[in-house]
Amino acid sequence: MTIGGTAAHAGRTDLPALVEAAVAAAGAAGFGMSCLPEHGQLLRLLAAGVGAGKIGETGTGCGVGLAWLASGAHDGARLVSVERDESRARVAQAVFAGDRRVRVHCGDGRDLAGEAPFDLLVLDGGGQGKATGPPLEPADWLRPGGLVVLDDFTPMTGWPPTHDGQPDTARLYWLEHPRLRACEVRVTPTAASILATYTG
Repeated sequence: MTIGGTAAHAGRTDLPALVEAAVAAAGAAGFGMSCLPEHGQLLRLLAAGVGAGKIGETGTGCGVGLAWLASGAHDGARLVSVERDESRARVAQAVFAGDRRVRVHCGDGRDLAGEAPFDLLVLDGGGQGKATGPPLEPADWLRPGGLVVLDDFTPMTGWPPTHDGQPDTARLYWLEHPRLRACEVRVTPTAASILATYTG
């Protein structure tokens, strides 16, 4: 979730219909912290590579990131997302009411554990290792070859990466995990995402 992410979609003419619907629903609900459209485009691309696999997401918000995922996902893919805020979960459920591939639950991100393993896992509401708690263990959540994606990083300008003048332990966890092959991708000049493949 990115501050101003919902508003960043305004005026775009290249949004998939499902993303437009989710952005409108987020705006109507007063929810401004959707993913950036550039990160959404990345999610759409990655979802297309899953084929008829399973995609998970923590932190649905009002469904904008999930809409980007669903817009790229195969007809046979299964997508499941968890949102801890009940009102936002209801908004997202309404957005995806007509999409049989997608399920939205109200609960904590760790509630997704019962759905694992995933081919693609987007961590936007827990499990990243930021302020919301410890990072999850990839072996418990991903199939070998599965991909985990995290957003809301400032692009690195040196090594080791820092946050507020201290080593960025969350970012280091994913970039240095011995069972992941990870990289950082800039989606805008001021925003970066981490992509990491679980090697098994």
